[in-house]
Amino acid sequence: MKKNLFEMGADFGDEWSSDNKSKPSKKVSTEVKTPEKHHLHFAKEKRRGKVVTIVKPFYLDKAALQVLLKTLKKKLGTGGTVKEDSLEFQGDIPELLCKHLEALGYRFKK
Repeated sequence: MKKNLFEMGADFGDEWSSDNKSKPSKKVSTEVKTPEKHHLHFAKEKRRGKVVTIVKPFYLDKAALQVLLKTLKKKLGTGGTVKEDSLEFQGDIPELLCKHLEALGYRFKK
């Protein structure tokens, strides 16, 4: 075990570790669902004074999520990106985004 400066003189053995040494890994769902099985919700964040609209969680593989992002960016005329299981779009556009996603068959939490 690597000696930590803050554990002076204490020998805890290999089964002990400090809280900040290892982070538990997030469970990543690889289950792919059809658009009708999705229950999406919106979130808005302010980043550097600008609003970002976030839609999550998507249960699609990476390639399908990229294709969905590309079609939505073209329809909305805005920028966006994929982050893990969510799509982030520039601007405050939840109404337009909801309309286009519902046309593609996705459902939302009420």
